[in-house]
Order: sequence, then C-alpha cells, then structure tokens
Amino acid sequence: MKAQAVVFNQPRDLSLQALELPELQAGQLEVAVDYSGISTGTERMLWDGSMPAFPGMGYPLVPGYETVGRVVRSAPGASLQEGQTVFVPGANCFSGVRSLFGGAASRLIVTEQKVLPISEQLGHRAVLLALAATAYHAVSGGGQQEPHRPPELIIGHGVMGRLLARLTVAAGCPAPTVWESQPERLAGAQGYPVLHPQNDPRQDYGTIYDVSGDASLLDQLIRRLRPGGEVVLAGFYKQSLQFAYAPAFMREASIRVAAEWKRPDLLAVHELVRQGRLSLDGLVTHVQPSQLATAAYETAFGDVACLKMILDWSASA
Repeated sequence: MKAQAVVFNQPRDLSLQALELPELQAGQLEVAVDYSGISTGTERMLWDGSMPAFPGMGYPLVPGYETVGRVVRSAPGASLQEGQTVFVPGANCFSGVRSLFGGAASRLIVTEQKVLPISEQLGHRAVLLALAATAYHAVSGGGQQEPHRPPELIIGHGVMGRLLARLTVAAGCPAPTVWESQPERLAGAQGYPVLHPQNDPRQDYGTIYDVSGDASLLDQLIRRLRPGGEVVLAGFYKQSLQFAYAPAFMREASIRVAAEWKRPDLLAVHELVRQGRLSLDGLVTHVQPSQLATAAYETAFGDVACLKMILDWSASA
C-alpha cells in the first residue's frame, strides 16, 4: 500500500509523492490522516535550507509533527480500535526518505504508544496540541524539575505566543504582556494586552519568554529585565546567539533554553483542552487541500496574516 506524502526533495523544492507503507507490525496502527499542520519554525528552516545540524537531517525528507487522523487498522497487541481519532506527533514509516518529522502524509504506520487518542470534535484544531505542549513545556520543565516562573512578557503574537499567553491566564497567573511588531497580528488577544515594543515603557520584567526565534533581540530583552530576571529562549534559532555582557552582568540575568515538549506536556495540555480551560479557537487561519501543498507552504511561510496553515488530507486518506 502507498501513501501520498509531502517530500522536501531539497530546499525550496517540494513535491507530493506516492511512498510505500510497510507492513503492519505487532503493536502498530494504520492511521488515515485527516489533517496535518505546517510549522512556521522548524519546518520553515527545513524548507529554506537554514536548519542547523539536527538529528535526522538530510534530503529528501518528509516533514510534519502535527497530524490528526483515524485508526483504520490495528495490529495484534494494539488496543485502539478502528475509527478512533488520534493525534500523531510524527512518524518514521517511509523508506528512501528521511522522516523529519514524517507526519505530512495521507496514511501513516505508527506504534500505538506514539499516538494520543482524542475527541473527533476537536477537528483540525487538534493539530495545535504539539505547539500547546511546546508552550507548556517551556514553563513546566516537562515534569523533570520544579515548574519555572511563568512569563511576564512574551515576544511574538503568533500561535505559539498566543498559546503561551492563554496557558498563563488559564493557570491563574497574572496576565502577561505580549509584544508584536506586525500590525496584522496585534488583534486576537484573550485576556492579556498586546503591544508594539515601542509602546511598552516597562523596564523591570522578571521573566521574558521569546517565542519569535529572532536571535537579534537578546540584547533588547536583557535591557528590559529587572535584577535577577530571566530570559527564556523558547523559539528555534538558526543564527548563533550572542549578547553584550555588561547589561546582563549588571542585572545578574539568567538565560534559559526551553527544548521540545515531552509526552507529559502533551497529556497535560490535552487535559486542559478537554476540560475547557484552554481554547484552541481562532488560531487556525488557513486550510488547504493536500493537493495544493506547494501553495500552502508558500502561504504559511510568506503571508504574515497566516497564523496556522492546515493541509486537509481527508479526500486522499
């Protein structure tokens, strides 16, 4: 059996290809994909060739770690049944291509332990669970340590920034301020203020979370800290990071790196969504059929009004 998959043949060269699926093994599921999301962070760097050295890198590759579909077959040893809706955070089921992260395809073969059963009522919004888990991990530490201080200032009002702000408010913490320099992204806040950086006079933030991925902002952010404050790098950066030492020294500033989410983060945000404490509404702005994948990627990476682009595979799954 074959699946249609998005393949980055090389930077800026995308095609839909029919790739062979392996035989179902014990404990595995076959998932017919309904939707997959396009990441404007790591996936953009894979697209334009600027991704730093990373395990699994190389072309051709199948991207995608934000996938929602339905179980259509279960192998012996798997407990999920046909028809169950699942979130799939990537897959590694195609030969002849790299799978980084392997989820942008019409069908997938995955182990049951990798997927998360979800309500079908979430629809295409469920692709946002990965970003929500990333935002949650930046504060929670993935359950590996004590939770960190929540953000007082968030840099960037894209999907990641909005989810981080919503999570902060949902936790009962003081509403953070969000910086956004793009006029098209100033609207859409839910319970927190969004300001252009030039309109924010505050210079005493205790915790600043950068989700913009802009390495050039670090000096500016350090100057906005109070003594003992912390900058959290929660984006993904293609340039080397550097900063002026004297301002950081005077503030005795901390700089922390937040890595990718872990399964406990995914389970936590899914429960928040299930309980109605975290809304995923208003974040998906564009949905395109998978046959128009090339145009969809160009829009996702080139249109500032596109918060989240979804590929709809339901016609080909």
